[in-house]
Amino acid sequence: MTAMTPCLDRPGFLPRLSSHHLSRERLSAPLLASSARVKLLCAPAGSGKTSLLADCLLQAPPQCQVCWLPLAGAAITPADLCRQLAEASGLPSAEESAVLAALARWSTPIWLFLDDYCRVPNPQLDQLLDRLIAISSPMVTWWLGARRRPQCNWPRLLLDDDLYDGERSTLAFNQAEIAALLQHLTPAEANIAASKIIRLSGGWCAGVRIALLHKCDWSRSDTLHGRPDTLLDYLQHELFTSLSAELTEAWRVLAHLPRFNARLCEHLFGAGEGAQCLKTLQELGCFIEPWQDSADWLQIFPPLTQLMRDEQWSTGRSWHRRACQWFAAEQLWKPAFEQALLAEEYEVAVSLLQHFSFEHLFEEQTVLLLLRLHEQQGAELLSGSPQLVGLITAASLFAGRFEQAAECIEQLSRFAPQPTPLLQQQLLARWQAQQGWLLHLQGRMEASRAHLLEALHDLGPELWTVRVLCLSGLTQQALLRGELEVAQALNREALCLARAQGSLVFEGLLELDHAQLLEQRGAPARAETLLANIHDLLCQQASLPTPLLGRIALRRGRLAMSMGEEERARELFHAGQEQCLRSHDKRVLYGYIGLAQLAANRRDYAHAFVCLRDAERLMQLRQIPDTVYRGVLLQVSSHFWLQQGRAELACEALSRVLKHYRGPRARHAPPATLALIARIEYLLALAKVRVEPGSVDAVGQIDAALEHARSCGMYALATELQLALAEALWLDGQVAKAVDVLHEGARNVERYQLRQLWSELRLRQPSLSDAQHVVPLPAKESCASSAPADLLSQRELQVLELIALGHSNQQIADALFISLHTVKTHSRRIHGKLRVERRTQAVAKAKSLGLWG
Repeated sequence: MTAMTPCLDRPGFLPRLSSHHLSRERLSAPLLASSARVKLLCAPAGSGKTSLLADCLLQAPPQCQVCWLPLAGAAITPADLCRQLAEASGLPSAEESAVLAALARWSTPIWLFLDDYCRVPNPQLDQLLDRLIAISSPMVTWWLGARRRPQCNWPRLLLDDDLYDGERSTLAFNQAEIAALLQHLTPAEANIAASKIIRLSGGWCAGVRIALLHKCDWSRSDTLHGRPDTLLDYLQHELFTSLSAELTEAWRVLAHLPRFNARLCEHLFGAGEGAQCLKTLQELGCFIEPWQDSADWLQIFPPLTQLMRDEQWSTGRSWHRRACQWFAAEQLWKPAFEQALLAEEYEVAVSLLQHFSFEHLFEEQTVLLLLRLHEQQGAELLSGSPQLVGLITAASLFAGRFEQAAECIEQLSRFAPQPTPLLQQQLLARWQAQQGWLLHLQGRMEASRAHLLEALHDLGPELWTVRVLCLSGLTQQALLRGELEVAQALNREALCLARAQGSLVFEGLLELDHAQLLEQRGAPARAETLLANIHDLLCQQASLPTPLLGRIALRRGRLAMSMGEEERARELFHAGQEQCLRSHDKRVLYGYIGLAQLAANRRDYAHAFVCLRDAERLMQLRQIPDTVYRGVLLQVSSHFWLQQGRAELACEALSRVLKHYRGPRARHAPPATLALIARIEYLLALAKVRVEPGSVDAVGQIDAALEHARSCGMYALATELQLALAEALWLDGQVAKAVDVLHEGARNVERYQLRQLWSELRLRQPSLSDAQHVVPLPAKESCASSAPADLLSQRELQVLELIALGHSNQQIADALFISLHTVKTHSRRIHGKLRVERRTQAVAKAKSLGLWG
């Protein structure tokens, strides 16, 4: 029910906005700017439709009459609607014919708002609405908020450009909007809390509001105080009371499934009834949405599925068993495996694993499910087959459970001897490869390299996946040693093999290695393009490899940050962090580190250290060995301490951590941080000079490291060391030489687009970076240096012009005869090229650059 209040400058009662209302121009501006006669907002309960319509109403032109009809979703008759329209607009008669005639002759601007249109199917009412819209004067603008889509002639309105069809997904709050609502928190706390609220609520307006009612205790813990059942109560009143008992049960079943379609519903709820049940739930706006942009598969809105899965469900096992049977019959092994686990049919789950390959590990939740099965059926799993042992080993390595991986690898001896010498050779090669990767991730390079090379020598063509992984491990080791040519050759060989097998997942894994190579050579823009392209290809797959996409997002975030594109880096770090958290990927560490570095760039060290603390806590909770995270966390912390002038702390920490990477039992750096050891050494030298000048030859040490980096062609590291050398010279009193080196370093910063390095130098040594106005060109806020005609491709210009006209993504896809995913890809690239976040900003920026009149 819409709350109403008297309006001072208009007659009658108009909707009252909540005291917590946040006016969102990104939503209201396109609606107000659109010339369409019908503005349709169709979305489930709690999506913010009423608030947005009320916001638009309050911005109506003074000469425009406004009429608000709070229909409250009731099942009214056509006569009731005519009566309400007549009363609101001041018509003398409420007869249908009179109302139609009056609206057809209307000569002054009027906005008619139908809030919460009838929620249950009503053909007669929909037909009346269709006639009202079709016959009404151009002076009449219809604003319609509904949970279900009325059966009107929408295609005709679209063809006549008379319909603005608001996208349901755009109604969700974004992180910045939620942070603006958290006024009782500091900006840093608000940003952290907003991130958690987005992750748990999906930005759904009602979910966000419930979080605010709970005082946002997500900022301090994962436990909500106050009324924990508020969301359940909301669903009970807003959803379940409008459904029959059968539809309610069906919705609860679907909420426990990762995805579903009409055929699965037929299997679950009965032939001839299941598909109709699903259709009815969709028509009633029951939070059903496409699964990963699929044309066939659907899902319940994820935050609500999590809520349902946390509830006790006495009949759950039987439903999961039936779903498992259907998925298995369709040869959809991963969802069948998941349903078998939920049904506690562990023997069935183990048997399904024979259909799994390494690529299945990169489907969402697979690693977590395998680890869970190992806890339940470890002995049976490890005695099944070498392939099963390999899967569990890979999952353990992926999640950072090295001890468990070592135990699994030992179990391969159970399968020896094999019936033939060839099979025995292949079993040994599997063992060599897995042992090599375990040692590689533990930092034991020489032993790892020997195992990987021996495995490569013996692996047969049928074990091409193992061969690709061995080549990837050797590539990473070559990068860590600074042997870039060797790394390139190994990476090229692995890529050719993956492409020959048509494996896009393996190609994505190998392109991550390739991107690291390009980054170290001083080509971050090329690396970003490479990863953006493989990301787009992976997103076109039927089943998204979410863990791999998470790793790609984190690497792209690092590249964006290094090029000075902080806002885009922040978005990528958040996206990658969320995906890696869900996948239990140990690489989530680099999401926290990236966000910490962005906070330090703003001198918000409190937030930066909170990010690092949260990262360490998560690593410990997930029992990941400290060799994975301790060194890089201490290195980044020490960098922050140097920026704060706390050189003593940095000196102590760096001295301690460097012992692990030097000496007879030294370990190599984690594969994701190629320059870790070099950074520790130069930061330690700078810290010692600050603590006790003259105690160490910092200039000599850094200069030697710089020459080595140059000789290896590691231009990114060389530029970083060049700036460190200038700082060491400055601290040593060699001012003129420091400025000369700084000039050259500034040129290289711009040449290789490494603006993050300059930001870090300014924070560490502001007096040096400002010496004689040595400043590299700043990160471009726009691409104005490029010819405007070359800034966007022809297709991107077409997409942007349709955006400017207020078209939805689906409308753009239909107009240009391209897929919805392609439209989203074009939109993302437009935002990236124009350095904007929102559609309205993109349109304004394009006009300012003269991309069109």
